[in-house]
Amino acid sequence: MPADSVRPFHLPVQRRPFPLAMTKPNVIVFFTDQQRHDTTGAHGNPMGLTPNFDRLARAGTHLYHSFACQPLCGPARASLQTGRFATQTGVFRNEIPLPDDAETMAKVFGRNGYTTAYIGKWHLAGKDPVPRHLRGGYQSWLAANHLEFVSDAYDAILFDDDNNRKKLPGYRVDALTDAAIRFCDNHQKEPFFLFVSFLEPHHQNHVDDYPPPDGYREDLTAKQWTPPDLATLKGTSTWHLGGYYGMVKRLDEAFGRLMDALKSLDMLDNTIVMFTSDHACHFKTRNDEYKRSCHESAVRVPTMITGPGFNAGGQVRALFSTIDIAPTLIDAAEIEIPGSMVGRSIMPVVRDARTPWRQDLFFQISETETGRALRTHRWKYGVTSEYHEDAPRSDVYRECYLYDLDSDPYEMVNLIGMDVFRGLCDDLKKRLLEWIAEVEEGHAPQILDAPVRGSRQYRFRPSDLLELQNRN
Repeated sequence: MPADSVRPFHLPVQRRPFPLAMTKPNVIVFFTDQQRHDTTGAHGNPMGLTPNFDRLARAGTHLYHSFACQPLCGPARASLQTGRFATQTGVFRNEIPLPDDAETMAKVFGRNGYTTAYIGKWHLAGKDPVPRHLRGGYQSWLAANHLEFVSDAYDAILFDDDNNRKKLPGYRVDALTDAAIRFCDNHQKEPFFLFVSFLEPHHQNHVDDYPPPDGYREDLTAKQWTPPDLATLKGTSTWHLGGYYGMVKRLDEAFGRLMDALKSLDMLDNTIVMFTSDHACHFKTRNDEYKRSCHESAVRVPTMITGPGFNAGGQVRALFSTIDIAPTLIDAAEIEIPGSMVGRSIMPVVRDARTPWRQDLFFQISETETGRALRTHRWKYGVTSEYHEDAPRSDVYRECYLYDLDSDPYEMVNLIGMDVFRGLCDDLKKRLLEWIAEVEEGHAPQILDAPVRGSRQYRFRPSDLLELQNRN
């Protein structure tokens, strides 16, 4: 793997000076929590939950292969804000505050004439209310560190600039959306960077449930489509999927309301809007939690961008990571990307699909396990070790996962250890170790081979079919 696969990579871009402040585009991030990519129609969900996401993904730029570099709230959010991997930020598990000297999107936009604002869930301070120095450089604040602990579905509690407790009316998704619309309305005369961070469709921790708006659960359970992994492995999806879908549906409705507000304020043509999520949800099918694994159901998220530079961008199939979000949005505003950010701007690829781009992605996993994983366009290769709370990495990993994503997109058949794939695993192991060395400051762990097992391939014979027919 070439070194530039993780280092900043930016094609020369013709920059133009901004003669007027308002020529700078506004930037909004509509950020959900724990949303699977296959909740959207753009990724094949047949239930019609996300008409606004689907429509704007078609009209703008749909980042089809979008992934969380760490499937856990705090680390993923730290990586998003800084364009760096979890071990590079120091936030390798939950309840580790983002260092107050970290270079963040908010600081970059703020230095370049933007008003910056954060609304919703933060999860990067370790406590509530969040002290000013732990807010990542955001100037305007209406948020909570642990939104899932201080609020409920119909009890939206946040803290303002001065850490005064504020209760917002309505279902929590609607309450945060209303606040975002008010902010846009009040800041029409200067460029702004607004980050709106929802808890939904994350579960409500104290009840271990997914509470949608009243009436949504019953309606969506009745016409529920179940993804193949959940249909087979079940987990908690039998009880929770209807509520989860209800939360997704309301988020999309809120997304549509926000876009309608921008249209009514004549701000659409000058506003970049990204919709994405921190990680996905496997409903306790891969471990005893809802995420914290290398599987697509934990790391793959829906992502689209619309607005200047992204309209009519089409479906982009490059492998896009959380670490790429900050460089992309900064680049879209025609601001120089800080050298501390190891992610890449996707804009050159949006302009020209022939632009060179990485061919694999690197994942770090913590808390349930200490793991590392590699994803190419076709293969998923994962290694794990025992989890230690204070250890961001391990010196010894063992091979645990190999999936052929072309034939098995829901990762139902683990090929690891099969003798016929040993050569492939050796190649993937080498590439994974290159990623680890590059990202983790030269760390060189040992990766133990999985125990060998035969492929046990079975050749189907005509007599087998006859026997099956006789049984039936």
